[in-house]
Amino acid sequence: MKRTLFGMFAVICAMALGPTPTIAQDIPDTVTIGTEGAYPPFNFIDEQGEVAGFEIDLANAMCAHLEIECEFVVQDWDGIIPGLLAQKYDAIIASLYITDERREQIAFSDKYYKVPARFVVPADSDIEISAEGMEGMVVGTQRATSFDRFMRDQFPEVDLRVYATMDEAYLDLASGRVDAVLGDVVAISEGFLKTPDGEGFEFRGPEFTGSEWFGYGAGVGVRKEDAGLADAFSEAIAALRADGTYQEIADRWFGFDVYGE
Repeated sequence: MKRTLFGMFAVICAMALGPTPTIAQDIPDTVTIGTEGAYPPFNFIDEQGEVAGFEIDLANAMCAHLEIECEFVVQDWDGIIPGLLAQKYDAIIASLYITDERREQIAFSDKYYKVPARFVVPADSDIEISAEGMEGMVVGTQRATSFDRFMRDQFPEVDLRVYATMDEAYLDLASGRVDAVLGDVVAISEGFLKTPDGEGFEFRGPEFTGSEWFGYGAGVGVRKEDAGLADAFSEAIAALRADGTYQEIADRWFGFDVYGE
């Protein structure tokens, strides 16, 4: 009987004290987020000089769910992980794909989007997307990305040009300085093909999704010692997926779901 009474007393006390603290109570009140600001429509600088895009709206929604403040820091892509490790910001939300190699340096939340990679070429070209068909051709992509690594591994005979931003790669494609560009299908479609510079260009060849190069989708990157922050963002992603907020943001920017399989 004493044990039964004690158990009931413990339950009553727990109810009186309120719900178990959420994961958000174990993280800072303000989280600084590093983003590239040069990868439309996921993240870019708008006409007012502010960061904007799908990832910025999603980051703000995640922070609102966690009841914390978000502040954004723009960082060149080449330094995005070094900047995190140097404590310039607390997290990365910048289309940073989760890969086994990157997991050796930092921790990640669950993915918040995943789309395949594909080549874009002039519509009137006869380019065949294969290692043999592209031998000797000039191909552009962004430096220090999964696309860069994929090209070096799978298309070693091309003349690979790497750029600080995808916009620079698109510019050289439009001007004829490269024969093709590799990138993710949503960024190419929304950031190039739907612009005036993208007229006369098209996707060609298969979609590429191999986890060896492209990982497991884009996630929020944090320092390993801040894994609890990654867990908080994972919880927020799941909640926004469940309540429809994620889909509202995706529809606003793309008109379809980019979460992937």
